[in-house]
Amino acid sequence: MCAIIGMGSTAHGPDRRWLARGRDAMTHRGPDDAGEWWSADGRVGLAHRRLSIIDLSPQGHQPMHLPGRGVSIVFNGEIYNHQALRSELLGLGFTFRSNSDTEVLLAAYTAWGEDCLARLNGMFAFAIHDALQQKLFLARDRAGEKPLFYRLANGSLQFASELKGLLANPANPRDIDPQAMDCYLGMGYVPGDACLLRGYNKLPPAHALRFDLQSGQTQVWPYWQLPDLASEHGAVDDESLLDELEALLQESVCAQMTADVPVGILLSGGVDSSLVTAMAVRASSQVQTFSIGFPGHGKADETEHARLIARHFGTRHTELMAEDASADLLPRLARQFDEPIIDSSMVPTYLVSQLVRQNCTVALGGDGGDELFGGYHHHSRMLWMQQNLGRLPLFLRQGVARSAEKFLPVGFKGRNWAQGLGVDLDKDLPIISSCFDDQSRSRLMQKRANWPLVAESVRKARTPSQTNILQRTTRMDFANFMAEGILVKVDRASMLSSLEVRSPLLDHRMIEFAFGKVPSRLKTSPTEKKILLKRLCSRLLPPEFDLQRKQGFSIPMNVWLKGGPFRTLFDDVLRDPQCSFDAQTVNKLMRDQDKGHFNGERLFGLVMFELWRREYGISF
Repeated sequence: MCAIIGMGSTAHGPDRRWLARGRDAMTHRGPDDAGEWWSADGRVGLAHRRLSIIDLSPQGHQPMHLPGRGVSIVFNGEIYNHQALRSELLGLGFTFRSNSDTEVLLAAYTAWGEDCLARLNGMFAFAIHDALQQKLFLARDRAGEKPLFYRLANGSLQFASELKGLLANPANPRDIDPQAMDCYLGMGYVPGDACLLRGYNKLPPAHALRFDLQSGQTQVWPYWQLPDLASEHGAVDDESLLDELEALLQESVCAQMTADVPVGILLSGGVDSSLVTAMAVRASSQVQTFSIGFPGHGKADETEHARLIARHFGTRHTELMAEDASADLLPRLARQFDEPIIDSSMVPTYLVSQLVRQNCTVALGGDGGDELFGGYHHHSRMLWMQQNLGRLPLFLRQGVARSAEKFLPVGFKGRNWAQGLGVDLDKDLPIISSCFDDQSRSRLMQKRANWPLVAESVRKARTPSQTNILQRTTRMDFANFMAEGILVKVDRASMLSSLEVRSPLLDHRMIEFAFGKVPSRLKTSPTEKKILLKRLCSRLLPPEFDLQRKQGFSIPMNVWLKGGPFRTLFDDVLRDPQCSFDAQTVNKLMRDQDKGHFNGERLFGLVMFELWRREYGISF
């Protein structure tokens, strides 16, 4: 894994001093090597930090150039089918100086142009300077595993793997975008191409960008999209689908275990990571697994489930036992998550990444299984709601929703679901994962006049149009919560430890299989989740494996906020007179938390925003 940063300008002589500073602000992404290159006319600069994974020799140094072709690249990620592409390109007359996938990617662009994206199997964010066509070409992988921020202003394009790279340029502004901030409070992340800072963007997953160095014109377009489901109610051979799932997962895990450095498995003991472990032991006799536990915290302590899988498959298993004194990690994580998200599981993700990095440079995880195969609790609940409550007149359900919003406090168990009754279940989605509803956000931000309440409309505009509610919600989760929440958490938390995390379930062939071939009845019912994946578990995992368990890496936030270092930190940050949020509203959230309501994640999100804002000198 690596960090990329660069710029292109229509004008000669742009300021180039900030580029190395931006590159080195992301040293955690690439501690092994650094490079910088400028075009002869000085209008294009590319810089790179390298974490050596494939071809550890100096031949993998970046920025990389293809002699005589006028193309240069900076690349973050892994191309898992680079050996097959290399063979094809050798047949076309290309020669290679290294064994790196970077050189293969550069040759693939030279051979097939922008259409090379369709041939890539991997996770990636890259930028290519094409001197002959006088353009910069940027692209990001289909699922959004690798990040890419950019800023367009005054005839120039600046881009970086992390926002902190662009903030190394003192000429760049540091102002909050109010609409993006409203989405952060409402959804827990900033969706799509928006950014929490005004004037910046994210390149969305499965998108490419072309910047014309002569005119400054910029085009952004999608090069891939989720397939339509071939058949929802037609005849489907369940066993054939199960066989295909097993073969796809096996092939993906084998491909992603390829590296010139040690590879481990992030094993939570749940369905997804356990299946990845089962496939990994087929590919290697020396599999290392890692887990994290929270002793004395019930469901949050997953060590026994992980031990079961490790014992069954004979892996070399290592555990980390976390204690309550992890609050001092939050300022460091806020500095790393330079566009914050509301997800406290970044803490155990970072801790287990630290543990794994002591032994491995690459780790495989189970991310994507919930979105692809219907694994979240709300998937089953939405089906139940549609079947049992969908026939009630909408005006009655809307009345219940309004009453819940008016009379139940934020954090009261079941409030979000009661509010969700007020939507048309045949075409919309209940906002059951809302962090703060519109009224709560209005109260939180009443220091700011005319605060824009846009999160609900943004969410509605991004809701897929499928008539089947399960298809609608899983596609929504894939494009939003997974891309802008889960994968951001994994990338930033792992890269802070210079650890590359790969997700075999997000191989694009697996994604196309899950959304294009697997009918809803084999994903989720009102009483069961991940139906097809669990059938595979019955084939591969020990009989005592708990198929009904749903946990994943998490922390006992509500317990920790009763007292101790987490509560002290939260009080210090949120009760500071300079806090961005309304003091009375924050105090009520804290009081309700003490009464047993569930505001831990909400308070975590406010704290992380404030820590981030202070760290980077962000203003409204």
